[in-house]
Amino acid sequence: MSFMSPPPPGSADDSLPPNDTVRWVPSRKAAVLKAIREGHVSLEDACKRWRLSIEEIQLWQRAVDKVGTPGLRVTRVQIYRPLFKSDESYGK
Repeated sequence: MSFMSPPPPGSADDSLPPNDTVRWVPSRKAAVLKAIREGHVSLEDACKRWRLSIEEIQLWQRAVDKVGTPGLRVTRVQIYRPLFKSDESYGK
């Protein structure tokens, strides 16, 4: 039987949300996007780990690309929705 040692201090896992996260505040969304962008976790692994869809993560990325981290706030989605819909081919 082998045990995994905890990640070293300052590793990417330190800033990632817990696997059982259900409340997705902007900082947690941004941490996941950063981990994917920097190659610490793949898109597929992120989807499995946090039970997210690829489309949801892509929506987060479009929000950041269009309006920055404030676009990750759920309360702002209605305001920014027209910006996101105008880019139907994003990521294709």
